[in-house]
Amino acid sequence: MSERSALERRIRAWLILFVVCLVLSGLTAFPLVTELRLGNALIDNAWLRHVGDGLDQADAQYPFLLYGTDWLAFAHLVIAVFFYGVYRDPVRNIWIIEAGMIACAGVIPLALICGPIRGIPFWWSVIDISFGVFGVIPLLILRRMIKRLETEAAATS
Repeated sequence: MSERSALERRIRAWLILFVVCLVLSGLTAFPLVTELRLGNALIDNAWLRHVGDGLDQADAQYPFLLYGTDWLAFAHLVIAVFFYGVYRDPVRNIWIIEAGMIACAGVIPLALICGPIRGIPFWWSVIDISFGVFGVIPLLILRRMIKRLETEAAATS
């Protein structure tokens, strides 16, 4: 197997890992009420109980509020679709990786600004920030490999 095809296979493997994680993250936003009930049955935590109570009340009295999290889930799925462009042509569509990196960086100010405004405990904001920090790692790896693929393609042309 050539170096180029091995590199393309590694790019696709990292890309698939990232997309699977993005899709799973999105899918978990649909059943929030059920997830919090399960979480509260397993873990005794005051904040999780508070969140669970809020979701139960919203679900019982104002279920339309949870429609916002349905859109959050849908957005994750739509974003995942864009990464198909990278799968098809990594060099040409590296901008999708870079946009994902910008989105990961944007998680940090969002959590630090909106978390306190919404009464989210700081430690929970740190958990939210970790999604951006850990999400950017495979994207950085992908960008580096795509740049190497681009260099190899230019050298063989």
